[in-house]
Amino acid sequence: MAKHQVPTGSPFGLLTDEESRAWFAYMKLQLRLRYEMNRQLQADSGISLADYDVMVALTSAEGARMSMSALATRIGWERSRTSHHVKRMTGRGLLALSPSAADRRVTEVSLSAEGWGVLRDATPRHVELVRSMFFSGLDPALLDALSASLEQAYETVIEHGTLPRPDDHP
Repeated sequence: MAKHQVPTGSPFGLLTDEESRAWFAYMKLQLRLRYEMNRQLQADSGISLADYDVMVALTSAEGARMSMSALATRIGWERSRTSHHVKRMTGRGLLALSPSAADRRVTEVSLSAEGWGVLRDATPRHVELVRSMFFSGLDPALLDALSASLEQAYETVIEHGTLPRPDDHP
């Protein structure tokens, strides 16, 4: 079997050879990279990649706070999963919950002082891992094309997906 040939009977046999190669490459990369990032964050900082995703998402909002629904949309999780995860992080002192000043029915999530400290401490080692495992293997001349391709794919997911577009899109 060729290196990128789709196995007989694979559900991906409906993709072209080029599509199959790209999809398998993406899947292998994102699954392995998420594993490695989660392992590194757990070992070095005592937080999960999911924790890190939540904290980074909050930093993208004005005042580093957003409603539970906006946070769920930003990270692409179901609202119930977001709520449960946020409550666990709040119990560990990483986040704070408060009613919105504009609408008391809305719960807002923000980083606690401890959460900010954990995020500041975790980020340099996390960035080192991303550089060494992702960027060091890429030709810098391909970064613009890679970024454009990923941004285009993201826009297609937003257009055809079921979650609304996040309020802002960094």
